[in-house]
Order: sequence, then C-alpha cells, then structure tokens
Amino acid sequence: MDDSGAILSHLSALKDMLDQVNEEIEANYGVTRDIELEILKCCEFEREMAGRESELMKNVYELQFQIKGLVALDAESRASSERLQNELSSIKMKRDEILERMNTKRETFSKLCLDFQKEIDEEGKGKLGTLLAEKEYLENEAHLLRTKISSLQNSLSDFVEEIVEDINASNSALAIEIESGNAENNKLVKEINELKTTLLAAMSL
Repeated sequence: MDDSGAILSHLSALKDMLDQVNEEIEANYGVTRDIELEILKCCEFEREMAGRESELMKNVYELQFQIKGLVALDAESRASSERLQNELSSIKMKRDEILERMNTKRETFSKLCLDFQKEIDEEGKGKLGTLLAEKEYLENEAHLLRTKISSLQNSLSDFVEEIVEDINASNSALAIEIESGNAENNKLVKEINELKTTLLAAMSL
C-alpha cells in the first residue's frame, strides 16, 4: 500500500513536471511566433529600403547624366567663345591689312599727282582742270571707303562684344546649374548612406 502511494506521488510529480515542460514549450512557441513576425517585418522593411535605394540611385544616375550634359554644353560654349575670339582677331588683321594697302595707294597717288603736276603745267590749264577733278573724285571715293570701313568695324565690334557677353552669361548660368546638380547629388548619396545604416541596424535586431 505504501508502494502504491509512493508511485502515485511520483506520477503526480512527473505530471507536474510534464505540465511545466508543456507550458515552457507553449511559451517558446509564442516567442518563436513573435520572432517570425519580427523577421517578416524586417523583410518587408528591407524590401521597402531596397526600393527606396533603387529609386535614389536612379535619381543619382539621372543627375549625373544631366551634369555631364551641362559640362559638355559649357565646354562647347567655351570653344564657341574661343572661335569667335579667333575670328575677331582675323577680322582685325584683315582690317589692318586693308588700311595699310589704302595708305600705300594714297601715298602712291600723291606721288603720281606731284609727278604729273609738272606735265600738267606744260600741257595747259585745261588738262590740269581735268586731272584736278579726277583727283578730287578719287579723294572723295577714298573718303567714302574709309567711312564705310569705319562703320563696318564699329558694327562688327558691337556684334562681337554682344555675342561674347551672351556667352559669358550662359557660362555663368551653366556653372550655377552644375554646382546645384553636384549639391543635389551629394544630398542623394548622403540619403542612400543613411538608409543603408538604418537597414543594417534593423537587420541586426
């Protein structure tokens, strides 16, 4: 009879231990479910962060492409400005050559007039009047030519200065846009790094 009581007592103790083990197992199941939920949340957050990172990288590539285009446009503008400067220098050289030829022709004409003066005095006043009229006509033509050349030079100088000013203004605007693009690019890169840090911190939980 004592043995039966001891067995029953032992069985009761074993049942209590089994119940305790079952409770611990249920508690572990609950913890496991909570962990699985947290893992699902982390996976969802990771997918969201990956999508955000992809979008930001796309924006970075677009900004880099725009910056490259602006840099190429700036280089083209500078090259255009340099070509205009070269053309202006060439025009000035041609102008100087024309003036030099005009001076040479004027000196030659004056010498011919002096040489002909003696012959005119010998041949009579009639021929002298004709030559003087021709001389006056040629001087008037030379004066008109100088006036036209001067007007052309002034117009050309104003035109070139206006083009150079426009190019300089365009270069300044391009430099501002490039600086703004670089700032936006740096901002996006900073955001991407912050997102990566947040994602790593979330995954380590």
